[in-house]
Amino acid sequence: MQQRLYRIGQIVPSSNTTMETEIPAMLTARQAIRPERFTFHSSRMRMKKVVKEELAAMDAESDRCAVELSDARVDVLGYACLVAIMAMGHGYHRVSQERLAGLTVANGASAPVVTSAGALIDALAVIGAKKIVVVAPYMKPLTELVVDYIRNEGYDVLDYRALEIPDNLDVARHDPANLPAIVAQMDTSGVDAIVLSACVQMPSLPVIAQVEAMTGKPVITAAVATTYAMLKRLDLDRIVPGAGALLSGAY
Repeated sequence: MQQRLYRIGQIVPSSNTTMETEIPAMLTARQAIRPERFTFHSSRMRMKKVVKEELAAMDAESDRCAVELSDARVDVLGYACLVAIMAMGHGYHRVSQERLAGLTVANGASAPVVTSAGALIDALAVIGAKKIVVVAPYMKPLTELVVDYIRNEGYDVLDYRALEIPDNLDVARHDPANLPAIVAQMDTSGVDAIVLSACVQMPSLPVIAQVEAMTGKPVITAAVATTYAMLKRLDLDRIVPGAGALLSGAY
C-alpha cells in the first residue's frame, strides 16, 4: 500500500514541551499499524506563566502562527493550549478555529484547524459521555474556568482536581505516574469518562491504559482528543495503539 505523507502543524505556547512529544509519539505508534506517515512542524506563541493575562496576550499571536505554518503547506493545524482558548469565553474554540482556518485560506494554503479545547469537547460527544471528572494542572481559578466552559457545552463535571502549578515548565515536569493516585482519590463510580489531563502540557500518555484498567472507565486527555480530531480532519482511521478508548478504533 502506498505511503502518504502528512504534515502536522502545531501552534504551541513557547514554554510547552509536551505537545511536541505526545502527539508525535501517538502518530508514530500508529505507523506500525497503518500506512500513513507524518512529519511535525511548530510555530510558537510566547507564554511562561499560566495566568489569564499571559494567556490572552499569547492567543493574539496565534494568527501569526497559523500563517507561518500554512507557509509550510501543512495538512492540518492544531492549536495546542486548551486553557488559553477556554479563558477567552464560552464557545471561543469555534471562533478561533474559524478565524485561523480563514487565515490559511487567505494565505493560499487552506488547512483545517483544530484546537485542543474544541477537540476535548468533541471527544466527550464521540464517546457518549455526559458525566465526567477532570484533572487539570492549573491554579484553582483557571481550573474552575475550564470546568465552567465544559459545563456550558452541556457536560456534567461531577468532580475535579486543580494541581495548582503556575509555571508552565513545571506543568511539563509533573510526573504522569502521580496521576493514577490522584484519580483514585476521586469518586468515579457514576461517571461516563475521566479527563485525565485537561491540558496538553501535562504529560499523561504513559498512564492512560493504567487508569482505564483501574477505573473501568474510558480515559481521554487533551492530547489524545487533539490527535483524534487531527486524524478525523485528515479523513484517516482514528486509531492509535496504547492511547486509550477514544483511539482504540471503536469510534
